[in-house]
Amino acid sequence: MEECIRSLTRRSRSTRRFKEDQRLSESILRDLVDIARLCPSARNRQPLKYILSVEPEETAQIRSCLLWALDLPDWDGPEIGERPPAYIIIVAPKGCTPDPSIDLGIAAQTILLAAAEIGISGCLFGSIKRSDLSHLLRLPEGYEILLVMALGYPAEEIRIESPGPDGDIRYWRSSDGIHHVPKRSVDDCILRRTQDTR
Repeated sequence: MEECIRSLTRRSRSTRRFKEDQRLSESILRDLVDIARLCPSARNRQPLKYILSVEPEETAQIRSCLLWALDLPDWDGPEIGERPPAYIIIVAPKGCTPDPSIDLGIAAQTILLAAAEIGISGCLFGSIKRSDLSHLLRLPEGYEILLVMALGYPAEEIRIESPGPDGDIRYWRSSDGIHHVPKRSVDDCILRRTQDTR
């Protein structure tokens, strides 16, 4: 039975530790992009382009261009055996209009949900050594890197929970290796309701 969108969204967590030995094929990444290309696009300009990477030597170099888990300053990223086996890098022409950021969010989330449907997890990176990565990927002149997606089969447990009494919503990792992700309640997310305007 197909999963509902709520279930897929709950499973689509920012995963940072993967089963590195379970490689992903380029065809899987291509299928994910094929779904993303069907997403709405501002004025239907469709500016997003994708770079697919599954070769271990290249994925290792891509990993070195990323800043991992800024809220876990004592963690340098996944260890050998836990590193992502695949990446999708999303790029767009420099200065394109309309601003591609909305297209980017829609496409990235769609890819993550489609990945979750087949048991794959991902993590989005905006903290990127862009110059280094552009050089590594031999990015064509006139394009810029918008986002990097790490993908693979998850090798960590992630729990969604309520914020603590102090309201802190930063993610954290317990001594047993479980990654905890506090999420605000729906009431805390709604700024105003119809009845508030009466």
